[in-house]
Order: sequence, then C-alpha cells, then structure tokens
Amino acid sequence: MSAHLALGPGREFDRIRAIAAALGPAASSLGNDCALVAGEGLLALSTDVSVEGVHFRREWLSGEEIGWRAAAAALSDLAASAATPIGLLAAVTLPADASEADLTAVMRGVGGAAVAAGGKVLGGDLSRGAEWSIAITVVGRTARALTRAGAKTGDRVWVTGSLGAARAALSHWVRSESPPADARQAFVRPEPRIAAGLALAGLGAHAMLDLSDGLGGDARHLAAASGIALAIELERIPVAPAALAEAQRAGLDASRFAAEGGEDYELLVALPPTFGEGDAAELTRACAVPLTMIGEVRTGSGVRYSLHGAPVELGGWDHFA
Repeated sequence: MSAHLALGPGREFDRIRAIAAALGPAASSLGNDCALVAGEGLLALSTDVSVEGVHFRREWLSGEEIGWRAAAAALSDLAASAATPIGLLAAVTLPADASEADLTAVMRGVGGAAVAAGGKVLGGDLSRGAEWSIAITVVGRTARALTRAGAKTGDRVWVTGSLGAARAALSHWVRSESPPADARQAFVRPEPRIAAGLALAGLGAHAMLDLSDGLGGDARHLAAASGIALAIELERIPVAPAALAEAQRAGLDASRFAAEGGEDYELLVALPPTFGEGDAAELTRACAVPLTMIGEVRTGSGVRYSLHGAPVELGGWDHFA
C-alpha cells in the first residue's frame, strides 16, 4: 500500500486504499482535499465523462480497458492544447453489483493511461449509481497554449494518424461480432497525441482540436472559433485499414465512413502555408505519427466538404441527438 496515504476507517476509504495499492507508482500524493502541484507556466484543465451504455459496454471491454479509454479521452484534450500532462483526477460512480476487483481494474487502466502520457493519478472521488461512470479531470502545463481559435485564411488543414478504426470496431460489436484486432485496439486503447501536439505548437500551428466526435462534427468547431471557413477534400483523409474494410462491407464510401466516425482522438490542426510535406515527414520521424494535409482555411464560415470535387454534407457524433 502507498505509504503516503493516511485515511480513517470506512468502506469508501477501504476502496480508496485498494485503488492506491493498485495504482502503485502511478499515484501521486492521495488522501487530501486538493492535489497540490508546484511549478510555473499556464495550467490547462479539462474534464471528460465516460458513461456505461453511452461510451462503452462491459460485455465489450475489460475493466482495465474501460479505465484506459476514459483517461485517454480526457488526456487527448491536453494534446489538443499543446500541454504537458501533470496528472488527472478520477471521479468514479459504480453500480451496487461492482466488486472491489472491478473498481481496481478500472483504476489500473486509468493509471496506465496517465503514466503513458507522462502524468500520475492525483486523486478523485467514489460514489454509487445505477451504472458505471468515470469522470476524468486532467491537469497539464503549457508555455504556448493552442486553442480552436487562431486559424488564418491561407492556412492548410492537417490531421494526425488515421481515421475510422474506432467506428469499425463499434460496427462489429453492434452486429454481435468480434472486431479485428487493429480496430479493437483503436477503440479500447486510444493514444493521446501529446508529443505531436507539443511538436505542432513548436512548428507554428495556429489552431488545433482533437477529433473526439469525428471530423464531420468537430471541424465545424474550429471554423466557428476561428471565424473562418474550412474546405476539406475527403479523398485526402487517411483512412484506417479496418475502416476501409468495414466501409467496403457496408457498401459505403470509405472516406465518408471515416470522417463521420467518432472517438479517433487524432488532432486536427491549422498550420501556415509555409509548413510543407517535408516538415510533416520530420514530425512523423520525431513523434511516430503520420500527418496528412486534407484541406485549407478560407474566408467565410462553416465547413465545406467535397469528394472528388462534388460537395458533400457530413454529420458527426452528437451525445444528445
């Protein structure tokens, strides 16, 4: 058990002690009302909630995968702000039939994602409810924060990684099929693009966000925040192999399938026109993440999608639709 954790008796605190033991070195100093973090610079904070039946199903994912995925989703917001993670807080609501082993498995996943991103678990809270809910609050530090505002006319629009694999996994599960390994990995163990976000800020990025609700849903937020229009050519989108296969099975255009999927947690970034393919290749070598140019920033408002020159209307994930 963590030597720095001193709590009184009680079932809730017994569970907190069990969490601390499961986290081991992934835990910071737990047991106080606030986590105290020393240092200089601008703090970046964000909260993301993962709810059973909305974001995951227990028959699809293990407890550790549920925890990792919940933490990675929140940590991705730090990547989009070009922030270095300090740590996170996890507020977990668990149903009455959940065991201590279930809880510690979820928290091992939370801790694993935190450590992989360079942070620790700073604290959190426990409660009981009708179903599982994991609310993650992340804390980071940045010297040059990026936001969704700042894209300039003439900028090029780029995206990291590839899109659509998480949607492909979900499509298989909905059909009661096991997803292929690469699609399942993309869904259960997304990797926040922390290093790429920091590198893009250093390379002069003007605006950035993460694609949690899909390109079709999220690109419009960057356009609105920056007060500009985005023109995106769907045929340029880097489509994940699993998404290509699933789109072909469903008789759908692969680029559109990938663009309308969600929870890819890649970065959409506006970079000056002086940033070119050579710069993108250098970033790929440094961060092991591909970077693909998919469009440009224009005057006006909204997002204009095209596929081989023809206009296309796209949707994205909406929690309340």
